[in-house]
Amino acid sequence: MPTDDLPWSAPDPAAQQPDEAADVGLLAPSWAGSAVAAATGDTGYLRALLDAEAALTRAQAALGLAPEAAAAAVTAAAAETHRYDPRALALRARAAGNPVVPLVADLTAAVAARDPEAAAYVHRGATSQDILDTATMLVCARALDTVLPDLTRTAAALRRTAAEHRDTPLAGRTLTQHAVPTTFGLKAAGWRSLVLDAHDRLASVRAALPVQLGGAAGTLAAFHAYAEADGAPPTPDLGSRLLARYAAETGLAAPALPWHTLRTPVADLAGALAFTAGALGKAAADVLTLSRTELGELTEGSGGSSSAMPHKTNPVRATLIAAAARQVPGLAAVLYGSLAAEDERPAGAWHAEWQPLRDALRLTGGAARDAAELTAELRVHPHRMRQNLDATGGLVVTERLVAALTALTGRAEARRLLDTAARRTAERGIALPAALDEVLHEAPPAARDEDRPAPPGDPATPREAPAALPEAPALSPSRLRQLLDPTGYLGSAGALVDRALERTEHHPQESA
Repeated sequence: MPTDDLPWSAPDPAAQQPDEAADVGLLAPSWAGSAVAAATGDTGYLRALLDAEAALTRAQAALGLAPEAAAAAVTAAAAETHRYDPRALALRARAAGNPVVPLVADLTAAVAARDPEAAAYVHRGATSQDILDTATMLVCARALDTVLPDLTRTAAALRRTAAEHRDTPLAGRTLTQHAVPTTFGLKAAGWRSLVLDAHDRLASVRAALPVQLGGAAGTLAAFHAYAEADGAPPTPDLGSRLLARYAAETGLAAPALPWHTLRTPVADLAGALAFTAGALGKAAADVLTLSRTELGELTEGSGGSSSAMPHKTNPVRATLIAAAARQVPGLAAVLYGSLAAEDERPAGAWHAEWQPLRDALRLTGGAARDAAELTAELRVHPHRMRQNLDATGGLVVTERLVAALTALTGRAEARRLLDTAARRTAERGIALPAALDEVLHEAPPAARDEDRPAPPGDPATPREAPAALPEAPALSPSRLRQLLDPTGYLGSAGALVDRALERTEHHPQESA
């Protein structure tokens, strides 16, 4: 029987090789192959878990709570990441509900092979959540260290674009329709402002990412117990000293309290990631709209091809950013939901954070990478912007015309005149100047003879002579042409661009 005819069955997970089980982003092109993918992958997490364990032993050794030789042995064993199998740890983690328990067993065995006495100092006094939370913060820090430079590059590219197109006229659009003229420089400056806001939020969160150390229930009691058993004098400040040293060993911040169920660090990061994805998504949404065939105001510098239609160059970078922007807020909602965690260590709320946080980091990091590429290569087409600006035959400046006519007729009458002229332009396809000229030389509706009631009495009584039509407001042809020029109705757009560009991007060397 040919193998193609055999019924399909899912492969046995236990029989899969590690490469076959790896999540390499086949369905996530937004982050596949990115630096943030490497930082948040299983190998990256394993590296962080081992780093957290080694740092804890070193911190205890620095305070005299463990021998220096033990710290050296644990650090050396933890450095050999290749000796630990992420897939095997994942399968064994099912027994305890987290990967730290099997990892501690493997690390202890590796340390014992080097120094049997040092093995007793692996994970000494800590609980699984201490290590996993600290490792998670290390993963987040390493991930954000790849995201922040991409945001800086994006902001720099948008600075150049905004400056170059400071005065490039563009149809402003509200509720999908032409509104009033703006400039592409102002639009790009707005994108940049959001990117800088995102950078500020992520940088602030990055600086505050804390270690976790509380022991079984957040009291650090085990560290006191081990110190007492070793003959050390009682020290009430042992916990704060150990937290500070642990933070120094990891490069993370020292928290005021253990935060096993005080999930501010995760919630703050969730909010910053969701904001960043949304900020980048705003620019992507505009690029997607303005690159439509019928608009053609923007194109991606390196668009993607279609599998079926050779003529297409798809805005792939913007598409992937837009996809990320739709996913990260939902992931952030899960992380916010985990704030409601019971007791001193929770069942479920903590566990619910792991994958959504990793996905949010990956998606946001991938979006930042794509945004840096998109903005660096974005192609702007001013001629198409001008063509589209003129597409309504002047309707885009009716707000300006109302202001000009108000001085001649009063605001209510000016609005009526322009409403009527705009309808005729849209419905009859005539140019706005012609429609406005018609309306200006017509009597107001209330003054029309045919709209007046017949006088009472004898039907044969002749009507009174119609009142003379009011003189049309004076609006010379040259003045009308001036008012209809959309490039003359840009308000403070240029000054706003200049003001926005006074805000500078953060460069890594500035804080070095």
